[in-house]
Amino acid sequence: MAVILIGALLTVAGLVYMAVAAIMRGRLSEPAAVSTAPDSSRPNLATPGPTLEPRRRGLRFLGLSQNWPGLLMMAVGVILLLSVVVL
Repeated sequence: MAVILIGALLTVAGLVYMAVAAIMRGRLSEPAAVSTAPDSSRPNLATPGPTLEPRRRGLRFLGLSQNWPGLLMMAVGVILLLSVVVL
């Protein structure tokens, strides 16, 4: 029973770790004033004010190099849960 609880705890902790790490890596809003110059190279947004989406974040924050601790916790948790099922 303890192996099941530890496996479930590690799986959930890995998922929560990766979610919190992705949120904490970058700001979700841009408080800087948006320039109104006509020669600005920024693309026009539907809403000219600050948005919740970062401008050039990309998918690098989902990479393996930043999320390996969470993936490791999840992998160990899954292995523990599967070891109970197999035995």
